[in-house]
Amino acid sequence: MKFDTVLAVRERKVVYRDGDRAIKVFDEDYSKADILNEALNQARVEETGLDIPKILEVTKVDSKWAIVTEFIEGKTLATLMQENPEKFDEHLELFVDLQIKMHSKKAPLLNKLRDKMHRKISETDFDDSVKYELHTRLESMPKHDKVCHGDYNPSNIIITPDGKPYILDWSHATQGNASADAARTYLLFWLNGDNVGAEKYLDLFCKKTNTEKQYVQKWLPIVAASQSVKGKPEEKELLQRWVNVVEYE
Repeated sequence: MKFDTVLAVRERKVVYRDGDRAIKVFDEDYSKADILNEALNQARVEETGLDIPKILEVTKVDSKWAIVTEFIEGKTLATLMQENPEKFDEHLELFVDLQIKMHSKKAPLLNKLRDKMHRKISETDFDDSVKYELHTRLESMPKHDKVCHGDYNPSNIIITPDGKPYILDWSHATQGNASADAARTYLLFWLNGDNVGAEKYLDLFCKKTNTEKQYVQKWLPIVAASQSVKGKPEEKELLQRWVNVVEYE
């Protein structure tokens, strides 16, 4: 394997290009279970027929675990949105259509979103009464089994030179309620400082899926609580605001 070209540097992992392959190398102390789960998620989503980079192997590089996938040539949708602000609405439509297509798929062996959210809520440092409200809210939500990405944002979409979109990074994939996935995407726009884009996204998603906006908003405290477990100081204030569980009653 060659590691001449760095494609991306993320927290505790680096992605390299080696010809037609992408190699994601994790830090030595990264959880083996999480790495293998990510590879398994991606393999299971592959079986749905969605356009995603295919898993080629899971290996070790100098005592570090690595996931090797196809390399997809192209630009991220986030880059295209920045380079062509006049085409933002057009790119947003593609973004939402792709998410809806993903939600039309099922992968019965993926972990359940509901179970993951319950676990994340329990891991937060909110007081017990807030946790109780969040668990109760989560339990009241309709149970679905759609493929959910869990980190669906424009930087995880690659558009090839001939215009074909691919969805990357399936480490957070689950099966569950599509509106929970939409709520997280809405939150990610906000955390990226794009509140105008967030509102445009939510309006378009709800219009195309015939979903009440208030229904997606009911998920916001839950996904904000799960995001808070990452412990990023710069996100704390905004997430606490979203976790106000009575805000959307």
